[in-house]
Order: sequence, then structure tokens, then C-alpha cells
Amino acid sequence: MTSTDETDLIMPLYAGVHEEPRFSAFLEILRRRTQAEYVGLILRHGDTPLENATEFFAGRDLRNEAHEMLTNELYMLERIHYDRLRPGRVYSPAEFVDHDPAYKAERARHARQLGIADERVVRIIEEDGLSAWLIMARGKPCTAADSALLSTLAPYVAVALRSLILIERQRIEAAMSAEGLARCGTGWIVFDREARIVAADRATAQSLQTVTGQAPRAGSRLRNIGLQAERELAAAAAEFAENPQAAARAVVLSEAPRMEALLTTTEAIPSVTLDKPAMLALCRLPKPVSPERAVNLARLFDLPLREAQLAIGLSDGLSLAEAGEALGLTLETTRNYSKRLYAKLGVRGQAELVRLIYESSANLG
Repeated sequence: MTSTDETDLIMPLYAGVHEEPRFSAFLEILRRRTQAEYVGLILRHGDTPLENATEFFAGRDLRNEAHEMLTNELYMLERIHYDRLRPGRVYSPAEFVDHDPAYKAERARHARQLGIADERVVRIIEEDGLSAWLIMARGKPCTAADSALLSTLAPYVAVALRSLILIERQRIEAAMSAEGLARCGTGWIVFDREARIVAADRATAQSLQTVTGQAPRAGSRLRNIGLQAERELAAAAAEFAENPQAAARAVVLSEAPRMEALLTTTEAIPSVTLDKPAMLALCRLPKPVSPERAVNLARLFDLPLREAQLAIGLSDGLSLAEAGEALGLTLETTRNYSKRLYAKLGVRGQAELVRLIYESSANLG
């Protein structure tokens, strides 16, 4: 691999971790560099069948072409051997099929139909339940230079894939955390020591834009929240920067419409290259009413749906009469429902009912 190849191939490879689709520029450059019909990167998690593995490729879609030509079974059976490849070594398909002349002839016939004369494959990585292969298919025989290039690229591709795995896991964790917070009606903003915004989740940013008329921007302070709230944010950020063990405190960001936040330390946030955040604001956000809450409450406690709907109405702050009216029930029927409801749930009144529901996973619906 020349110094030009290092620039033209390695830099796009590492940038490919952030591309959509992944590694598209790197694979296309490699395909042109080797004059291949197809260059693919196959990723498989655990025992996922290879036909369901993730495939990033440049050039012709050989998997689809093989499927349309009814040769897909042969195409995928070949990859059974890939599980036995030694990582880092470049293989030729001849090493898989020379022991079986009939299969070798059948494969050669289908390869000619696909316009493929030769292939090379190198197993890139096998760790943490992930296997990966870099594959090249050409319309003419592969050269020693092709094999050498794949062998040289293999450790670089392994590094890029490890980065991709880490990024994907962090994205999953972040997405699940955001989903959990949203279902709890909670959002967040992170500030630096000068009370400037470092980051905010999307739901909080949208709520702040509704409340203040201005979308929060990284590097700026919260605007249109009132002088008292601005002073409290500034004082708290400065204190948390100097004393991460300072006690959390509540603050009203907006009186009308009401928006509150709990200000606390960012000690749990990992250190970053930029200036370490100083303060986290946990905000209570409007939570849309979901009919699924009643359905899930009924499922959890084996209740009739109407009784579960009554329980949800009471937990939302409605009086017995208001909750019954919302369901089209008479006051007498509502009272009968509530008595059965309290008995089934083992609570002694509306206050205990509210606590039970708010501690229940049904409230996350």
C-alpha cells in the first residue's frame, strides 16, 4: 500500500464509521483501486444466519443478483466456510472447493453467469460476538497485489469496526435513556460553569422554545426565563463548578407556563475533551396522555378495562364524579366501580391508589 493509498483509503475508512450507509466511500475507493466488480464488508452478530447478516458494499449487488438467478443458496452455502477462516489471512474460494470437483464445477458455472472470475476474502474480526469479513469479487483473476492490499487493510478495518461497535452501543444506550426519560416526563440540560448551555435533549429544547419563544443553543445562556431564574442558574453553575458535592436545588424557570428544574452536579458525566460541564438541570416536561396506561394497568392487575380507566382518571387528579362522568357512568355506578377497584388493588382510598399507579410501570405508557 502506497502513501497515497494510506490517505485515499485509511482516512475514508475511519470517516466511514459516521457515514450512511457505513463505509460507502472507503468501499467504493477500494473497488476502483482493485478494479473489482464488488467489494463488501459483511458483519454478523452472534449466531445470526449469514443470509441475515449486515452487508455494506460498493459495486454490483451480487447477493441480489444471485437471488434473482436462483443461485442464492449456493452463494450463501459458500459462506459457511467463512466461520472457519483465520482472522487476517486472505483466502481464495479455490481453497474452499478444490476438495469437491462437482461443487467446484457448479460454482464456477454460476460464477460465470454472474460475470465473476475470482474472489478474495479476509476475516477481519471475531470478538464480542461479532464476526466480519472483507470480500472482493473481480471479473478477471485477482492478483497478488489484491491479496496483499486486503491483508494490509485488515487491521485498519478491525480498528474502524471496533469504533463502530462502541459508537453503536453508546447510541443504543443514549436512545433507550432518552426513551425512558420521556416516558417519565423528564428532560435535561447541561450547563458549563458560566451557565452556558453545553447540550440539551430534544424534548427539553422543544419545551423551552414553547415556553420562552427561543430555541436553546449550545454556547448561549437560557433567554426569556426572567432575571431571577437567570441569577439562580448562574449562581448554581458557579457553585457546582467549585463544589461538585453541593446539594441539589429546585428552580422555577418559567411561571407561565410553569416549568421547573432540579439543578444538580455533573460529577457522573464522564470527562470530555472540552471544558467539563458543571451543572445538570433535570426538567419536568408535559407528558402526553396515553390510552395505553389504562390497558397496561388492566393487564398488570387483572382489572376490567373500565375499572382501569377509572383508576387512571382518579390518579390524574379527577374527582370521583369527574372521572365517572368522563367515562359516561352515573355517580352510583362510579362509586361501585371504585369500591371494587380499591378492594382488588388492596388500597384504602384515592391517595393510596394514586401512589400505586405512579409507582407502576403502567404509568410509563
